Amino acid sequence: MKAAIYHEFQAPIRIDTLPDPRPPAHGVVLQVTATGICRSDWHGWMGHDADVNLPHVPGHELAGRIVALGEDVTRWRSGDRVTLPFVCGCGGCRQCATGNHQVCDHQFQPGFTHWGSFAEFVAIHYADTNLVGLPDTVSDVTAASLGCRFVTAFRAVVDQGRLGAGEWVAVHGCGGVGLSAIMIACAVGARVVAVDITAEKLELARRIGAVATVNAAHHPAVVDAVADVTAGGAHLSLDCLGSPTTCFNSVANLRKRGRHVQVGLMLADHRHPSVPMDKVIADELVILGSHGIPAHRYDALLAMIAHGRLTPEKLIGKTVSLAEGIDILMRMDRFEATGVTVIDRF
Repeated sequence: MKAAIYHEFQAPIRIDTLPDPRPPAHGVVLQVTATGICRSDWHGWMGHDADVNLPHVPGHELAGRIVALGEDVTRWRSGDRVTLPFVCGCGGCRQCATGNHQVCDHQFQPGFTHWGSFAEFVAIHYADTNLVGLPDTVSDVTAASLGCRFVTAFRAVVDQGRLGAGEWVAVHGCGGVGLSAIMIACAVGARVVAVDITAEKLELARRIGAVATVNAAHHPAVVDAVADVTAGGAHLSLDCLGSPTTCFNSVANLRKRGRHVQVGLMLADHRHPSVPMDKVIADELVILGSHGIPAHRYDALLAMIAHGRLTPEKLIGKTVSLAEGIDILMRMDRFEATGVTVIDRF
């Protein structure tokens, strides 16, 4: 198969011909039809993720068709169109037994713990637990765009953040996760303040429903700006970038008894950011993490898409080839792209 592979962290990623994968007994092989390009892949390439072993094929946001099945798979057939969460549960541990596959004790992560979807084919473990069938109304490119950012935002806003209609939510960072969070928050009837340093991204945030924006490049007093817009602070705030500054601001701009959800990854030198713990205590704030989504929650998300309440295809910036995608991945620290970029040509 054709695949993008790197043999050293931060070294050039090359397209090479590699052996086709075989399905594990409990898994399948997918022909990849589309795969998103995510900053998490950039973190892996940089060497920030301890789960990545060299040599490595990145890619964890994907849609595809089943072309081979393991002998223990019972729920799926060859030819089925599917997607899957980027954190896959084993189906048998204590976490999976409570429905929390996203924090499985023995999790499988394509693109991190195993080779990923920047390839013509990818092997997927624990298929009966993790695969999600795609309706004909959802294209492969749209399904791939859901893979990490949109579903992570859905869990952060709906399940972890428990956002209610009429509440104020501040979204820090208007990349793929942040824009997804804005769309989902608007769908549940909340009011959104979008924070970023790029005017183009803030304009897109307004087009998909944000009622106010703060350009942190021009107004560094972000906490004060959010407090002014929301008349006292956000009920819910999300750090969708993952930096010490956005994390601090997201906690600090909450009103009393507000909820902060950390969505953006905090890796390498950012692992232990400063947090205004005095405010957390005095205002009884809640700090939560959000890491992926279990496969069984896709039903709620796909239902909202089917009814037109969510339109994730509007967040797709462009589609590219595998070769073009490699170049984009290696430049993701520059935050050049607006919206989600998806590879659909191999």
